[in-house]
Amino acid sequence: MTRLAAIDIALARKVLQTEADAILALIDRLDGRFEQAVQILLDCRGRVLVTGMGKSGIICRKLAATLSSTGTPAFFLHPAEAVHGDLGALQSDDVILALSNSGETEELLRLLETIKRLGARMIAMTGDCASTLGQAADVALDCHVSEEACPMNLVPTASTTASLALGDALAMTLFVAKGFRQEDFANIHPGGRLGKRLMRVEQLMHVDAPIVQLQASMPDVMQAMSRTAPGRLRSFGMTCVVGGDGRLAGVITDGDLRRLLMSAQQSGSGSVLDRTAADVMSRSPVTVSRAMLAVEALRLMEEKKITSVVVVGHAQQVDGVLHVHDLWRTQLF
Repeated sequence: MTRLAAIDIALARKVLQTEADAILALIDRLDGRFEQAVQILLDCRGRVLVTGMGKSGIICRKLAATLSSTGTPAFFLHPAEAVHGDLGALQSDDVILALSNSGETEELLRLLETIKRLGARMIAMTGDCASTLGQAADVALDCHVSEEACPMNLVPTASTTASLALGDALAMTLFVAKGFRQEDFANIHPGGRLGKRLMRVEQLMHVDAPIVQLQASMPDVMQAMSRTAPGRLRSFGMTCVVGGDGRLAGVITDGDLRRLLMSAQQSGSGSVLDRTAADVMSRSPVTVSRAMLAVEALRLMEEKKITSVVVVGHAQQVDGVLHVHDLWRTQLF
């Protein structure tokens, strides 16, 4: 068996320190050019085409994904494939985000004529703003590094790390400037864990909540409680009780009916069918708003040991009902 060379932990530490220093050096370079780049992206009415070769191309793919996931439509354009037809995806209202450490990457420079002819705007992220790419761009962001983390100063390491960090800074500044909200993130990430945890009650609630009036008879109450909503195999096992003004006055659940029947049987009182919803309902029920996070609603329902909760809007109007099974199926945790 081949004996491995001694592992140089000191070298590993130096790699991390070199890459960390490369990122920290970017902080003092953020100036009006960075603000201009953000403004160009804010003004973009098309898509952002992120392009670069080799290791820079890999960073481009990540940045395109980050932009798309935070509300800015973007995709990776391979510069070599672009000159063989893929450049047809570029439109005049698009923005090119081009990455090249040297700023002289041949495949990127071959795109410049078409970009200029179409009138698309271009942001360059380069280690040499005086390069051909840097001078051709509408704005060039300086991400040069003093050295690579490679012991031979050859392998793109610190330079790609700096490009990734600067691209993330650009994307995060952009999405805040756009007013991107938690619910926007959830809408773009419906299948992801983060998106699910940011879902709002209004995305899961049933708008056709069972409702009866205060004076409703018990047969009417039980009929409302037994009704199934579209998309549900079972009833909610409850009904909302509202007054003449439509405000929520209380709720009646299966548990309320069982307790009522047991009490009537034990006391020998008259038939429960003679009573009205107002006689039976539980007043001051637990409610939630449409804007509440679904995870908060689930936590509240588990704490109160209830399976359904009424969703109320302005002036305690009934907007819908949320059932714990709908929250469980979403796998919020």
